[in-house]
Amino acid sequence: MADPITTSPEGFQASSEALQDLTTSAEVKYQNPKTHLHRPATHEGATAWLSKILPPSTMENLESKFHMGNYVIDRQTGEKSFEAMSIYVRVGMHLLYYGSEQEKVLQCKRTLALLKSQSEKMGKEYDTPESKAHIEPFIQSFELQDTLSEMVQPDPSQYPTFNDFFAREIRESARPIADPDNDLVASSPADCRLTAFSTIDLATKYWIKGYGFTVARLLDDEILAQQFDGGSIVIARLAPQDYHRWHAPVAGTVQGVKDIPGAYFTVNPQAINEPGTLDVFCENKRSVMTLQRSSTGSLIAIIAVGAMLVGSIKYVGGVERAGTEVRRGQCLGAFYYGGSTVIVLYPRGEIYLDDDLTRNSTEQACETLMKVGWRTGIKE
Repeated sequence: MADPITTSPEGFQASSEALQDLTTSAEVKYQNPKTHLHRPATHEGATAWLSKILPPSTMENLESKFHMGNYVIDRQTGEKSFEAMSIYVRVGMHLLYYGSEQEKVLQCKRTLALLKSQSEKMGKEYDTPESKAHIEPFIQSFELQDTLSEMVQPDPSQYPTFNDFFAREIRESARPIADPDNDLVASSPADCRLTAFSTIDLATKYWIKGYGFTVARLLDDEILAQQFDGGSIVIARLAPQDYHRWHAPVAGTVQGVKDIPGAYFTVNPQAINEPGTLDVFCENKRSVMTLQRSSTGSLIAIIAVGAMLVGSIKYVGGVERAGTEVRRGQCLGAFYYGGSTVIVLYPRGEIYLDDDLTRNSTEQACETLMKVGWRTGIKE
């Protein structure tokens, strides 16, 4: 349960003003995003800025409850590194508690309305032609220069809006799939920070600790959820600086797509790992694609989950039509501005997840840095 000091009306109003101040600052053209939305929460300037807005009791509560970032493991080197949380995520963590205070219905509604309005605000801003001015500072800030050659359009000046750049398309040859001749292999659906659990029970033990998570709620379908009893789960979190499209983890035939309206809570690991808060995967806006796997005939679910400041979730190339055949590694869709997550559900026995991924996820409770097409497991 949230701390009564944290969820005071004074604290909510301050957090609301902090988020609105951040999104308004982000509208200023030609500005480094690490001076506003993406300023690391560890930066002394971020703490000083928050201290001017949030009450002292709220600041103390934030400092004691949350670390200022997350550790991730590089799959290729095995090295663990610290990624600082962006300041807007830190504010989002505080707001998550207001959404979790179910007995305070009015306050909960105010929180949801605030997150929705600010997410839509950023989406509209980044869809304007003037938003092109944000592209170059974003590239410089996140040191993306060396990744541009991987894109179908490598010239940043050719993107008509910031959102077009944010959802930029990658050349297929830049993300070759592992073991392309083996249809029993499954791949990472995104450039991401990934966790993988052989059973959903393990996922709720080690990772998904917010209350209310069930597969039936995630899919918004009790009958479909039964297909995944005892099954495995892969969670791929995309940070704002990542290539922001998701791809098919297996080859198959699209059975259908279901869009589920919802909230815009942060999907930072600390939101997922924090007991006593809402489970954001089941609360947030999301789209569920079901795919009949070509090699086994089993049903796979691919869930694209929006998050704080995510404007929209869009499929590409008509893949959302039932009956469409998709290849492993084929692009399925794009997220427009903000962080986001792709969840893949496999039925029991459909996949043996790679040991390093499950070990990192359980023994170290840590995400693994992955690329589209890298192997996640195999059907044995």
